[in-house]
Parts: sequence; C-alpha cells; structure tokens
Amino acid sequence: MKLDVRGKNGFEITDAIRMYFEKKLKKVEKVFSEELEAFAVCKIYKELTKVEITIPIKFITIRAEVEDKDLYAAIDKAVDKLEAQIRKNKHKMNRSLQEKSGLKDAFRNDELDFSQLEKELISPVKRKRIELDILSLDEAITQMELLGHDFFIFYNEDKEVCVLYLRDDGKYGLIETY
Repeated sequence: MKLDVRGKNGFEITDAIRMYFEKKLKKVEKVFSEELEAFAVCKIYKELTKVEITIPIKFITIRAEVEDKDLYAAIDKAVDKLEAQIRKNKHKMNRSLQEKSGLKDAFRNDELDFSQLEKELISPVKRKRIELDILSLDEAITQMELLGHDFFIFYNEDKEVCVLYLRDDGKYGLIETY
C-alpha cells in the first residue's frame, strides 16, 4: 500500500507513527486484490488529536475521521471504522457495481464470508415491538422527552400513525400517515 501521512497544525509525523499506520492499514489492504493508495492526515488541537484516512478505490472512496486524546487510539478507531465500512458495503458494491470494469476485481473473494455479510446487512441490530397509544401532539412530545428518545411513534386523535422526531436544528418534526 502506498501511504501518504501528513501532519497539520504543527504536528510532525515520526517514523514510529508512519510504521503504526502501515501496520494497522494492512488489515484493510488484505481485503483488496490491487495495490491501494491511502492518505492520512493527523491534526492536533488543544486536547484532541484528529486522524483522517482516505482510500480512493475505483469508482468509490472510503474515508474515516476520528478524534481522540491519544493519537494511537485515534488511528485504531479510524482503521476500525474503515473495516466496518468495507464489511458493510462490500457485498452491495460487488452486487450493484459489477458492470463497471475493474470494480468487481477490486476485492479478494476469499477474505470475507458472503453469507455472513448478507446476515449483517439484512438482520436488524435490535427488534422491538410497541403498542401505539392515541395521543395529542403535546402528549407525544412530553412522552418522547420523558423517554429521552429522538423520535416517537403514536396514533393521533384521528387514529393515524404519526412519527414525531427531533430535528438537527432542535425543533420537532412530524410525519403523518394516512
């Protein structure tokens, strides 16, 4: 793997840091059949170190960005994130993008078990069955806040299923069905 590691905000890349990146990225490299090129950037802030790793592959780019107090922990987390992205998306990429020349040959077939990948993609992490109550909007907001959730499903007064959710701007959103 060709590796380009750079430091920003006064961060100097030592040989030990470069070797640690190379060692950790071997996990990612073994999944691919061709030589990869990886770009890593380490930035230092007052109390945090930020690690960004980008690996361009034919037609796609995988990327991870992690902050941690410890540089080596940030590298570990970033590589774990890349592996998770590959594991999650390898099957989809092989299936949907096979027509594009070069992509179908980018992965080694012996590294990941496709039946296990299929299970991971299809099965939910947690399944929960709930009974919906008939509530006013104010009651639903109160219930959602009491539960500490960022969404809540309920029946409105017209017995329609509604989804109440907390938006990124801090306001509430409501999805009504019919």
